[in-house]
Amino acid sequence: MTANPEQLLFASTARAFLDKEASLDTVRDLHARDTSFENAWWQRAAELGWASLLVPEELGGGSVSGDGLADLALVAEQAGRTVAPGPLHVVSVVLAGLVDAPGCHEGLIEALVSGESIASWAVYEPRQPFDPTAATTTATRTADGFRIDGVKDRVEAGTQADVFLVVAECDGALRQFVVAADSPGVSVTAQTSVDLVKTYARVQFEGVEVAASAAVGTAEQTAAIIERQRQIALALQCAETVGVLDAVLSLTHQWLLDRHSFGRPLASYQALKHRFADMKMWFEACRATTAAAVAAVDARSLDAPKLVSVAKAYVGERAPVMLQDCVQLHGGIGVTWEHDLHLYLRRVALNRAMFGSPEDHHRAVYALSRKQPGAMEKQA
Repeated sequence: MTANPEQLLFASTARAFLDKEASLDTVRDLHARDTSFENAWWQRAAELGWASLLVPEELGGGSVSGDGLADLALVAEQAGRTVAPGPLHVVSVVLAGLVDAPGCHEGLIEALVSGESIASWAVYEPRQPFDPTAATTTATRTADGFRIDGVKDRVEAGTQADVFLVVAECDGALRQFVVAADSPGVSVTAQTSVDLVKTYARVQFEGVEVAASAAVGTAEQTAAIIERQRQIALALQCAETVGVLDAVLSLTHQWLLDRHSFGRPLASYQALKHRFADMKMWFEACRATTAAAVAAVDARSLDAPKLVSVAKAYVGERAPVMLQDCVQLHGGIGVTWEHDLHLYLRRVALNRAMFGSPEDHHRAVYALSRKQPGAMEKQA
């Protein structure tokens, strides 16, 4: 996904930082200490510009190439190579919503860009699949603003977030509200995750009072803002998974070269060559569909909803299969706790489940690809 020298330099800087500050050993250490990520670490990452890429210059942001999402996807891909911790995805998604309707939220945008604050997107409803348009959490108008009532779960970095961007139903329309984590009536309960360092939380809102300025955008703007946030979340998720696959294929290829059987390296056996060639082909398809999705979302193309679903459907379907193949190619050592393969497999399994399953996105692609009634007659 790199396209010019500036992006190459940016990607190499991100990789060097991650290798030093967020290696696989760091991931294991954080898990041993029951910690998701260190706030000081995230502030150093923000100083590199990671949180500013989707924010325009007039709001204190800026990107390396001028294509903010393309630059951010490069960071996400590098993060996938070390299954890095941190709130890169959720902070970026929240900022994507705020910058499209920045009124009254300039201070929060500045705090997020600097890494001083952490925000999370409270969009999932309990026991429900991902559907940001089906909020059961409610926002009721009061004399001074709104009262938020409801429960959200699968809120990434929920126990470490200072602010939640809450999707709620208000007067029959979908709205989003900025709610401080320490507001009276907000309670946060940690939730376990298959990933070692990506944590989630259940957040309950009981009569939480917020000012009128807490609303993000108007009722008319909200649906488009949420759709863009959804697209960005999916694009970053796929980019991270591509980084995971790149790392796993590299270490598996090296293992096949180093490991010998009957005096020959495993990589010399034709059956394994074909198996690895298939995985390489799938990997390049994952990278291509992700690049197309990132470009479409970055350009706010009309094809973006379809292309992000194409990417998620393909990447989400193929990546777990490829990881399992790599585990098998490693033999017995591939299923041990000491080997790093399971760290990657956990992240891929989590990404497959979040923001819609591959099956959900296959259905979305079908729905978006269907010809409109009468189209064939018009063509004839």
